[in-house]
Amino acid sequence: MGRMQDKLVDGVYGLGWAGVKKLPEPAAVALGRRIADYVWKRRGKSVLRLESNLARVVPQAGPERLRELSRAGMRSYMRYWMESFRLPAMAPERFGTDVEIKDEHLLREALASGRGVIVALPHLANWDLAGAWVTGHVGVGFTTVAERLKPESLFDRFVAYRESLGMEVLPHNGGAAFGTLARRLRSGGMICLVADRDLSASGVEVDFFGAAARMPAGPALLAQQTGAALLPATLHYGDTPKMYGRIHPEVEVPRAGTRTEKTAAMTQALADAFAEGIAEHPEDWHMLQRLWLDDLEERSA
Repeated sequence: MGRMQDKLVDGVYGLGWAGVKKLPEPAAVALGRRIADYVWKRRGKSVLRLESNLARVVPQAGPERLRELSRAGMRSYMRYWMESFRLPAMAPERFGTDVEIKDEHLLREALASGRGVIVALPHLANWDLAGAWVTGHVGVGFTTVAERLKPESLFDRFVAYRESLGMEVLPHNGGAAFGTLARRLRSGGMICLVADRDLSASGVEVDFFGAAARMPAGPALLAQQTGAALLPATLHYGDTPKMYGRIHPEVEVPRAGTRTEKTAAMTQALADAFAEGIAEHPEDWHMLQRLWLDDLEERSA
């Protein structure tokens, strides 16, 4: 049964990449919205978890407002997928016109310094489109890390897809990935990491919207070990087909403290930058999993 299910999942994603990119753009947009509304109306676990997460972000929202936000959130999430399926067929010049990033100069200045650059961002809007903007508009390749997916063939699809956009993709397998990322940074390269959810046992506890959560230590540790610039980034959609974003000021390594204390302070600074972007555009935060520690404890109880 497991093998059959794996084949089905891989087949669905394969159909998406093969079929959606051939659709006219308005048809793909409409299809994504219909799928999102269908999933939202079913009120499954992912939708309920999204609403629970959004309740933390917008604590003043009542049930009706949370339902509006979760519906918009599912539409945003499906927009991510429709865009991602179409990205390999998108003309490279569109990456400069369809994406508008505020304070882009902070990224370009950090790259010009030769120190290496770490861009850390949350699951907001379309991080793959942002990556294509970096490679196609800024003109810089970068390295990223991908969570291992099941089936293995699906993970291979994701790797091939992202590599087709000019990214180097490493599997999330602990020390080996960290070492490669450090080497890329020491040579003046750039890495991009989605960093609002910890996928290891070494996460750093942060205050996030007034409650404890864990976020990965990797960005802060890499900045300390290599001297690279650590730049938070946040993204959001608007009323137009464009995607918008912002490069936040560098998170600097504290002058005093142990490595553990420095890592905690820097990761909290990342969490604060992420929270700022998420609070401004909560409907574009695609967090359909448990994140806060008390939610994780409920599941394990």
